[in-house]
Amino acid sequence: MPKHLESQYADSLIAEIAAHAWQWPPETLYIGGGTPSSIDPATLAAIVQALPAAVWAEATLECAPGTITSERIDAWLAAGFNRVSLGVQSFVKAELARTGRRHDAAIVAQDVALLRSAGIANINLDLIAGLPGQTEASWRESLTAIEQLAPPHVSVYMLEVDEDSRLGSELLLGGTRYGASDVPGDEQIAAFYELAVEHLHRIGIERYEISNFARTGYESRHNLKYWRREPYIGFGADAHSFDGVRRWQNAESAADYLARHLRGESVRIETTSAVATEEKFFVGLRLSEGVHADVSDWDRFGPAFHRFLDGGLMERVTISDQDRLRLTPRGIMISNEIFEEFVA
Repeated sequence: MPKHLESQYADSLIAEIAAHAWQWPPETLYIGGGTPSSIDPATLAAIVQALPAAVWAEATLECAPGTITSERIDAWLAAGFNRVSLGVQSFVKAELARTGRRHDAAIVAQDVALLRSAGIANINLDLIAGLPGQTEASWRESLTAIEQLAPPHVSVYMLEVDEDSRLGSELLLGGTRYGASDVPGDEQIAAFYELAVEHLHRIGIERYEISNFARTGYESRHNLKYWRREPYIGFGADAHSFDGVRRWQNAESAADYLARHLRGESVRIETTSAVATEEKFFVGLRLSEGVHADVSDWDRFGPAFHRFLDGGLMERVTISDQDRLRLTPRGIMISNEIFEEFVA
């Protein structure tokens, strides 16, 4: 977004928040998308102050490595933030250079030290498996860096082809620009992911959702709401919301979002009814705790359950005295195909 539109966008965002009729008190906050750590601290504070909660059980700010200063951290703490998610992607300089990132391992280590010295210990570091030029050796280098920094939470995302991105469109066209020809194959990306699962388990960081790993007690309380189908409200461009019955989405681009607001139009572009019987499984099965299937679920999806159980892709477990179904490690690797079984 052009710099001269940033203040107008912030004003529109605050107006959207102020106009919302809250049906429940929010407990958690997550500000992400782009580089919110670069937002002027006073503007960020104004956005947070427009929300009804005075004290957050968990308030996360996404940060780009290299944008953190002691002064900014003090402002974030004053605004109520108590958790930071750093978009690391890789600790290998050559991989970062090819994605246009300007940080390196030393900058990430400096950022983590600054956060901890200021009192923010709840830190997430994210990695991407499948970056152009990534090898097993370079992937192990990033995992070793994670071990040395010892964050309580790690996200591991497998590279997905987004046709709207430069790299994604080049991959689909079979081209070579943006490192497309050096992107690891699907099997290699899956192997990187499994290596991460093993490595993180060894250092006490357990998988609790397909892409998310944490030490006990540091699971993201905000993100768990998505996977447990609890209500959440999103504000701003491309924000998504769920009230327990309906799902809706705001205008995707910041420019369209701002234009709609300035014209006095609704910033929502799509509203759909949530189908609980389907979402229960294609959302809930992402979690390591799995999902409780009741009698009506077995009546509807019984043949699929049995097929996945017999094929070693799903297992029965008992958690807190409740029988649940969850994906096995094999099932996780083909989770998208399994989820399709629960969509009408």
